[in-house]
Amino acid sequence: MSSKGLSVEAELERLQDEAFSYFLHDTNPVNGLVIDKTSANWPASIAATGLALAAYPVAVEHGFMPRAAAVERTLTTLRFFWNSPHGPEPDATGYQGFFYHFLDMQTGRRAWQCELSTIDSALLLAGALTAGMYFDADTADESDIRTLADALYRRADWEWARNRGATVTHGWKPESGFLEYRWEGYDEALLLYILGLGSPAHPLPKSSYAAWTSSYRWEHYYGYDYLYAGPLFTHQLSHLWIDFRGIQDAFTLDKGIDYFENSRRATYVQQQYAMDNPHKFACYGRHCWGITASDGPGPNTINVSGIERQFFDYLGRGVPYGPDDGTIAPWAAVTSLPFAPEIVLPAIDYFINQVKLTAFNRCGFKATFNPTYPVKSSNPYGWVSPWRYGLNQGPIIVMIENYRTGLLWRLMRDCPYIVSGLQRAGFGGGWL
Repeated sequence: MSSKGLSVEAELERLQDEAFSYFLHDTNPVNGLVIDKTSANWPASIAATGLALAAYPVAVEHGFMPRAAAVERTLTTLRFFWNSPHGPEPDATGYQGFFYHFLDMQTGRRAWQCELSTIDSALLLAGALTAGMYFDADTADESDIRTLADALYRRADWEWARNRGATVTHGWKPESGFLEYRWEGYDEALLLYILGLGSPAHPLPKSSYAAWTSSYRWEHYYGYDYLYAGPLFTHQLSHLWIDFRGIQDAFTLDKGIDYFENSRRATYVQQQYAMDNPHKFACYGRHCWGITASDGPGPNTINVSGIERQFFDYLGRGVPYGPDDGTIAPWAAVTSLPFAPEIVLPAIDYFINQVKLTAFNRCGFKATFNPTYPVKSSNPYGWVSPWRYGLNQGPIIVMIENYRTGLLWRLMRDCPYIVSGLQRAGFGGGWL
């Protein structure tokens, strides 16, 4: 893999640098909030803000940002969340230690009457804990980072978020109470349960994790037995922080794998699906894959070369059951780098040098493209998303880093709350 004669290492570093520019430029320096997507008057995403907190240590290590600047930005962010309005009022920033999914970029208060989100709060808290582990200097500011990260994590009332059920709810709204959906079925909630189990203040009971794993679906596709989840990101997000290599819970022990191996298989299923290309979408193939929750060219239905095609906008696309409308998200392929570098590196090369998805884009890859969608475009690969998303950029930075140096995995292996959460979930072996 190379571009303009760059080595693989140099190319990966450049991708990290380009992706990190999102957090440099699309963050409010006054409160640390990161915009969800680069659209006019769009709100901040607490998940993207958590990913920024996880990315600052990587930026320091590679010289994308001076340590002093990273400390300042991190401290600003943590202070904002600790001091922001916290209560049952409909215009607060958070409640019960959790935060609203979307916040106004300027005021930091709830936007769009959205939900208090358990999973997005988990991503935010994981970013805070990363900061607390990385910024370990004996200075007043770095000490404050550690204190605030710890306090924010301890404030989350996971038991409340169960709402007396076996599993954790998706969230809560002041107008209507808890959402009806719960975290069931394998997905990115692996991180959420481990954080909830590890809390020294308001922990989940061990039974909640067992209830979650009992809802898993073990399936066989393209020659692989694996724990099914459709969108590729669901096999990645928990792995940004936790090194699952060689550690097993009761479920994975029974299956003779670990969650890292499961994500490797899910990555291969994605590639095999693209090569099989059951719906005959343009460009799908060995190096062109990555189907996940993403934006797209729809919503509309168009006749393309005699075939009635339905196209979607933002949707949880997945493999092998769909939905699938020919939209590829390159960032999702990149984020599988630690699991299967032998197929991800050639895909990165393809996206950079064939599809030219980094050209004229200061933040690395465009979010998505759809070569099947009929559109007049200067790019021969068809429709290309006009937006960039913080949820795409953060995982690129972190997972390339975990592949290259294991930085976040090393930091979080030393985090007592992560260790406690894994142990209470029944994990053993390996580095544990």
